[in-house]
Amino acid sequence: QVQLVESGGGLVQAGGSLRLSCAASGRTVSQYGMGWFRQAPGKEREFVATVSGNGARTYYADSVKGRFTISRDNAKNTVYLQMNSLKPEDTAVYYCAASTYYNFGYMISSYNYWGQGTQVTVSS
Repeated sequence: QVQLVESGGGLVQAGGSLRLSCAASGRTVSQYGMGWFRQAPGKEREFVATVSGNGARTYYADSVKGRFTISRDNAKNTVYLQMNSLKPEDTAVYYCAASTYYNFGYMISSYNYWGQGTQVTVSS
């Protein structure tokens, strides 16, 4: 089993920055693909970013490309999401996910472990 705990969410003004962290426990996740997803009120959960097990490969949703950066520190069993130039439309609950099946992926169905989420609210 893998437990994922997100932190770092909060309230920020448009144009500001936040750094989300996802701490994994139970297993070493260095060989697992990791991803960030988000869900806004009344909307479906959507892909944000993914990083391969060794951190060499990343992929982003078009809506966050150039503003968000995903990274991982396998020594700390932790994944990060640096969010810059935040917009009100980035407001959502952000979820961290781990895939024991795939080293990299943008589909929700690729992930079998999920955190509880952290709220990010961007005011205009």
